[in-house]
Amino acid sequence: MRTTRTHTTLSVRRTTRDLLRSFGAEGESCDAILVRLMDVAENTFWERQVRILKEFHFLSFQEA
Repeated sequence: MRTTRTHTTLSVRRTTRDLLRSFGAEGESCDAILVRLMDVAENTFWERQVRILKEFHFLSFQEA
């Protein structure tokens, strides 16, 4: 199966673009930077959810 890449344009201020690039390595595309940052954000979100579930004391129906 052949995969084709479709690109689009996101309208951002130059300062935003420059800030985004500061998060990347030399030669890393804005797309790659965004994908990596979103992956980190998603992992951080789920790690936090797991921590909350482990730390939170749930009441049983009998206790409620």
